[in-house]
Amino acid sequence: MIPSNRAWLTAFPPLARLDAESLKRLAEGARCVDVPAATTLFRSGELCENFMLVIDGSVRVQKSAASGREIVLYRVEPGQSCILTTTCLINAERYTAEGVAETDVFGVIVPRALFHDLLGRSEAFRAFVFSAYATRLADLLTLIEEVAFGRIDMRLAAFLLEHAETDGCLKTTHQDLATELGTAREVVSRQLKEFERRGWLTLSRGRIELRQPQALRDLANKSGL
Repeated sequence: MIPSNRAWLTAFPPLARLDAESLKRLAEGARCVDVPAATTLFRSGELCENFMLVIDGSVRVQKSAASGREIVLYRVEPGQSCILTTTCLINAERYTAEGVAETDVFGVIVPRALFHDLLGRSEAFRAFVFSAYATRLADLLTLIEEVAFGRIDMRLAAFLLEHAETDGCLKTTHQDLATELGTAREVVSRQLKEFERRGWLTLSRGRIELRQPQALRDLANKSGL
């Protein structure tokens, strides 16, 4: 279980710089939550009611197009907050993407009213919020650059290498890879089959085994990934 009261604050060191009154308000007004894996935390079009800080686990934030294609925008992991939630709270806008718990998630919920109160009264809280915002924005710009200008074969090779287990295998589907890379499943399937033809990997249902990781690494390094 997540510790209550002020104990959870240790997971977010910058919050230790809050003044005593702001720290007291945050500790008393925030609440700890335990979210099971596969829970949808927010959907596109919904109003944002809370600012969530993740202590343990991972939340996947993804966007779907009318065509049905999806792309993973980013993940919110331990010690992080969600840039989309921050944007929606500050601008009083609705969500434009979906957030799903990839694993069991332990976190802290800061109600919207308390979030705005702290944002207005505490310089340290503002610095915490906007520092996280700036970091995540830089990550999103990198994603946009990769999707817009990166070669899919290089990006796929880099992803396979980064996410393979120690035995050189990945348990994933072509659709999941397409969502991660922001492309169509058919494109991923075609490229994987080409890698298999070259002898770089072996495909089976829900599983990919890397046979020549160095060849994949050489390809990925052409793009600097």
